[in-house]
Amino acid sequence: MLFPGGVLPLRVFEARYVDMVREAMRESTEFGVVLLRRGRDIDRDGIDIEQIGCRARITDWNMAQLGVLQIETIGTTRFTIHSHIVQADGLRVADVESIADDEAVPMPDEAALCVRLLERIVDQLRSGDGDGPEAGPGYQPIAEPHRFDDATWVGNRLAELLPIALPAKQRLMATTDAHERLVVVRRYLVEQGIS
Repeated sequence: MLFPGGVLPLRVFEARYVDMVREAMRESTEFGVVLLRRGRDIDRDGIDIEQIGCRARITDWNMAQLGVLQIETIGTTRFTIHSHIVQADGLRVADVESIADDEAVPMPDEAALCVRLLERIVDQLRSGDGDGPEAGPGYQPIAEPHRFDDATWVGNRLAELLPIALPAKQRLMATTDAHERLVVVRRYLVEQGIS
């Protein structure tokens, strides 16, 4: 899952994706990240994808191992898929329409729990108390600038970081109302006993 403003590291080794990434870097373009509903990415047929995804912009890359690209991406804008085709190499190419988000949505007072939790998460990741193989002092899976006063930004970061089932994350990502997204995230936190 990729949300606008979210960081997504990818390990790219399949020829179709290596070609796509090379073209995106050469042309300074973005590519789309979409959740699979059913099937596996390696299947040409029998795959079902969500209709709303997020564009990814490559921010860094390296090739420490021959034939394997390690790329860092950041989510830019959401989009709706109108139609898509599968090319001969298996790459899916879509006709999409961007979904505009408000630039900044003020944080409602009742979402203070969400802001406090996200601030704690960011502090833990900065200090090296986070989880995962990349965690350590200075590791930052949340792109700066941090906008704790923006309901869209806070809701997106919590939705991508919390252990929420992928279909629920997809619904949160597709939600166009930032306050509604925060209400759902806050309800989840309360249900989990997080305060």
